[in-house]
Order: sequence, then C-alpha cells, then structure tokens
Amino acid sequence: MRRNRRVKILATLGPSSSEQEIIEKLYRAGADVFRINMSHTDHDRLKMLVQRIRSVEEMVGRPIGILADLQGPKLRLGTFKDGPVMLENGAKFTLDSDKTEGDVTRVHLPHPEILKALEPGHRLLLDDGKVQLKVIECTADSAVTEVIVGGKMSNRKGVSVPDSEIATSAMTEKDHKDLVAALEQDVDWIALSFVQRPDDIAEVRKIVRGRAGVLAKIEKPQAIGRLAEIIELSDAIMVARGDLGVEMPLEQVPGLQKQITRACRRAGKPVVIATQMLESMITAPVPTRAEVSDVATAVFEGADAVMLSAESAAGEYPIEAVSTMDKIAIQVEQDPNYQNIIHAQRTEPEATGADAISAAARQIAETLKLAAVVCYTTSGATGLRAARERPNSPLIVLSPVVNTARRLALAWGLHCVVSVDAANEDDMVDRACSISFTEGFAKPGQRVIVTAGVPFGTPGSTNMLRIAFVGSDGKGSI
Repeated sequence: MRRNRRVKILATLGPSSSEQEIIEKLYRAGADVFRINMSHTDHDRLKMLVQRIRSVEEMVGRPIGILADLQGPKLRLGTFKDGPVMLENGAKFTLDSDKTEGDVTRVHLPHPEILKALEPGHRLLLDDGKVQLKVIECTADSAVTEVIVGGKMSNRKGVSVPDSEIATSAMTEKDHKDLVAALEQDVDWIALSFVQRPDDIAEVRKIVRGRAGVLAKIEKPQAIGRLAEIIELSDAIMVARGDLGVEMPLEQVPGLQKQITRACRRAGKPVVIATQMLESMITAPVPTRAEVSDVATAVFEGADAVMLSAESAAGEYPIEAVSTMDKIAIQVEQDPNYQNIIHAQRTEPEATGADAISAAARQIAETLKLAAVVCYTTSGATGLRAARERPNSPLIVLSPVVNTARRLALAWGLHCVVSVDAANEDDMVDRACSISFTEGFAKPGQRVIVTAGVPFGTPGSTNMLRIAFVGSDGKGSI
C-alpha cells in the first residue's frame, strides 16, 4: 500500500482511537506513525496500544512507527484556601515555599528550583499565559511579583517561566519509568518534552542506547538559543507550537517554525510540525480555511511530518481529520510551486562518501527521469540522507531490520520495505527492481537507480550507485 504523498502523518491515539478497528481505519486514511501520549497512558494501556498497532501492521503488511511522548516536568501552583481568586492588574502577588493554602496575595509554589532561578524582571506565565506576572524582588524562598495581566486563578494551574533556565532535568521520575516501559514495548521513537539544553538529550540517550530514536520537542525559549546543539544530539525534532506560543510571543512562532524546519533539513534530521493543525476538527467534520492553510504551509516548507493531537485522540472525527490532512498534503505536493520551493531550500551535501552518493543518485534520477531511487540501509542513515535530498523521484528504502523500517516511517518520502540483505550485486539489482515493480513504483522497461554499500550488510558503508532496467518479469538488468 503506497501513499500518494511524501510528507508523513503522525496521529495521536486516545479515547476516540484506541480500538484496533479505528487504528486500522486511521492507518488506511493516511496515518504513518502513531503517537502515544504518556501524560494520559499507564503502562498496561501502553502495552495494549502497541499490541494493537502491531496487529494492524501485520494486517496491512507495512512497517508502522510508534512514538511514545514523555510528559516532562509539569510545573504547577499550589492550592487556594477559599477557591479561585481574581488577580487585578498592578496588584502585588507572592509565590513562596510556604505550604499553607493561598489567597489573593500569595500562593505556595511547590518548585524550589523555580524560586532559585528567578531574578527581578523575569516573567511568570500562569494558566497557559492567561495571567502574567513580573518579578519585582526574590529570594531562594519567595518571589514578590506585580500582576501585569490579571485574571482568575485557581488550584494547580500551570506555571511557565520563559526567562529563566531551571536547573532540573527534562525527565522526571515518572518519565524515567515511562521510558523504560516504552523501550520494553519496542517503540520506535521517544519524544522528550520541555527540552532546555543538549544535556537533556544526552541523559535520555544513555538510557535508550540506540534502541529507539530520540525526538526533542522544541517548546521552550532556552531550546531556541541552543538549537544547533540540540539538533546535533537528537535523531529528530518536533516544533511543539502550543507551549512555544505560551512562552514566546505568538507572532514569533511562524518564523521559528521555518527556522527550525530548515535547520533540520540541513542536518538531515526529520522534523515534525505539531499542535492545533486541525483544531476545529475536534468538534467539526471540516476544518477552517486557516487550518488548511497552516497544514499546507508546513508541507510547502518541506517538513517531514505533520501531527494531529486531540483531533485524532479525543475528537469526534478522528478518521476525517487524518483523511483531511492526507488530502491537503497530496494537493500541495501536486502544486506547480511545490518543487521549486523544495528545490530552493536544498543544501550542499556534506563532505562524506555517503552524502555524495545520495546527492548524485537524486541528480541522476531527475536528469534521466528514473522511476525510483532505491536505497539499501541497515541503520537507516542512508535513508535519511536520501530523504534530505528531497528528490522528485519516489524513494524506496530496503532494510533487513524491521526496527529501522519502522523508525524511517517518520521521514519525508521514504517508502520502507523490510527485505533480506542482498547476497551480491546481481541479487541487489534484482531485488531492487522486483520490489519497485511489485510496490507499484516502476513498470517493465523503466529504470531505477540503486544505492548500497559494499561489502553488503556493513552499516554506514554506502559507496555504490547502479542504474538498472526493470525487465518484463519485474526483475532487473543493468
């Protein structure tokens, strides 16, 4: 089953989409990777969802990626003695380490690490930015603030500190347990929330040890300042526009989305655009015009994947939401401007043999109008290099490792097929041609280009290019 688009769709599973029948419908409607949000999923439910996705995978005969999204540190206020309070503009309001219940003048902040990090002039955003405070004076135990934007405040509302780097890990004790449970279930990607610094990624990498890809969610201003280092240490990036739009001025988010997408493309790392893409489809069967335009912009920009959150997890129209995203992506990729924009963003290959081979394969395929570019890959690195080139020709990835094929389900344009490694050159050509033929990419008489590494079965050794004809029997000849 081949997709008629290159960008991938990531769909979140939840109350609306936990049944195996719905998961299969979501896949057939266009979902390539399924996200399991560990904020709302215990370990038994995680195991059940993974089993159901793997059953669907067996049924459809295609590798499907699974992403486990760790909750990350949730910073919240304490409680108020007499229920919600109204904070007035210009009033003084104190956050402190005193555990007694709060009132209109103060509240407990059960996060000493925040109090230690605050400095005069720093902002605090409460309840997704609805209420804004500015620190006037602070000690290690309390912070006196002025209410800049007032509003109603109630128990346990979220706290964001956009100007302060908090000296805590992006991984809580719950995240650690969830990470171990997700790795036991053999998920393909681990998403790390609220990344502030490269060390956050290094910490997760030590535990993962290559068993899954590590995806960093960019949702804090501190991460923007160290973006290059975070991209380098991560296997993929997510532009989590929800929290990014709380902690930074909303008008900056579109520019940052483009900046992050292009930086990931240069680095050859998959990038996912997420949050509120088709938000109105939580309750409506059709999206707004602006939402369609938003999804289209991400596709034009060359993002590897676009993501649905509540639309597929808790919405009333999960299958319609995936189907709508699929239709938008297909339409954009057929637009006359699409190839020009994608081509204009192409960067020079790195000075490595594998990068040079991938760039050459794309150029030859476009010059000779070949039916497909076929890559053999064990680790997945060759597939990602090929995707970075964004060729016009379809990209087929053949891997003997099912985990590699599943992980690459997130990357732009890659049609992944699990296949045993080639025994020799003739076998390599035959296998590439017959799979291009049976998967519907090439007809007899057409040509494909094959990249592989010699000796066969050695990861990271892509060093060979072959052009082959697809014979009348679907097999190859040089």
